[in-house]
Amino acid sequence: MEKLLGEFSFGLFIWQTLIVVALIFLLRKFAWKPILSTINEREEGIRSAMDAAEEARQEMQNLQADNERILKEARAERESLLKEARVLRQKMIDDAKEDAKVQSEQLLEQARKAIESEKQVAITSLKNEVADLSIQIAEKLTKEQLSSDKKQTELVQKLLKDVDLNA
Repeated sequence: MEKLLGEFSFGLFIWQTLIVVALIFLLRKFAWKPILSTINEREEGIRSAMDAAEEARQEMQNLQADNERILKEARAERESLLKEARVLRQKMIDDAKEDAKVQSEQLLEQARKAIESEKQVAITSLKNEVADLSIQIAEKLTKEQLSSDKKQTELVQKLLKDVDLNA
């Protein structure tokens, strides 16, 4: 709590308060009024439907058996629709999971390929550097070994002996 009070910024608090007030104003102006008007219209529609249903019930008591049959059909249809909606929802969830799995596998494969490519580039670069270093070392060794006339003569005689032996 002390940390929260220690990091309290009055300016940030003011901005957040203004944003919340603006959000409430926007919701009240653009969302709550249409929602309330829709609810009122629906309530009026429900009242008028209830009045009409009462009148119809009073006028048509002899059709009660048909009404029960219709209600049973409506319940069965509702259950059928709910079942279809559940199946469709589950299918959509399964499809979304499968799509996500496929996409993640593709991303993993791309990452593997990129890593392999970078690895090959690094290996090639390392080989080139090793070759350059080897050449430089050989060059320095050769210069050091051939720095005097005596060493050059000895090397030539040794090479000539090797050639005679090979021939």
